[in-house]
Amino acid sequence: MKLLKRIAKIILAVPLILIGIFILYELFGLCVNHLTTARQTKQLVATLEEEVPDIELIDVHSETGNTSGTGNHVDCLSLITFSTEMQQSDLEEKLYQHYEYDEWMCYLSQNEDGNYVFRLNTSAPFAGNIEGH
Repeated sequence: MKLLKRIAKIILAVPLILIGIFILYELFGLCVNHLTTARQTKQLVATLEEEVPDIELIDVHSETGNTSGTGNHVDCLSLITFSTEMQQSDLEEKLYQHYEYDEWMCYLSQNEDGNYVFRLNTSAPFAGNIEGH
């Protein structure tokens, strides 16, 4: 009888242990994704400051999550708003050495105030994390 009670306790404990491991894995992935976004944004700011001599940072924004609203995935988004006397074509040429431009994941644009906005959107290391659902 004691053996049956022990087996029953083990059978009941296994699902709880597995659920706990799954939750810890998701929390670990969430932390890694946020750290990756912070590192990406920091690197982007450093690259801009290195390549643009008269840069004036206006806003530095980063976001981790499903930034497109489609699908179940996690992105690392960095948005940097800055001003400079350089022309957009010169900026793109300097930054092309470091980043590959496209229509959605990485581009440089100018807003209505005449400031530049650099957008960098990459896939997170734990792209299937609960944060993207």
